[in-house]
Amino acid sequence: MMNDPEEIDYQAYEEDLQFLVNTLKESFESTDAQYYVDDHNDVLYVKLEGLADYPDDEIEEIATPIFEELDMDFDEIILLPL
Repeated sequence: MMNDPEEIDYQAYEEDLQFLVNTLKESFESTDAQYYVDDHNDVLYVKLEGLADYPDDEIEEIATPIFEELDMDFDEIILLPL
C-alpha cells in the first residue's frame, strides 16, 4: 500500500526538522531542546538548554553553517534559551 505523497512529504519535513533540532542540540551541547513552528509567519523557534551560556556572536558562528547546510525554507529560525 502506497503512502499519500503529502503524508510522505510531511514525514520527511518532520524528520528534517528533528535532524536540525538535534544537530543544534549537539552543537550547543544541550541536554534538552524544544521547538515550535509558527506556520503563519513561517518561523521556527528552537529552545536549547544552556544556550544562555553562549555569547551572541558564538551562537551565530555555530548556528549559521548549520542553517545553511540544512536549508529548511523558514523565513526565520530563532534560537532561544530553554
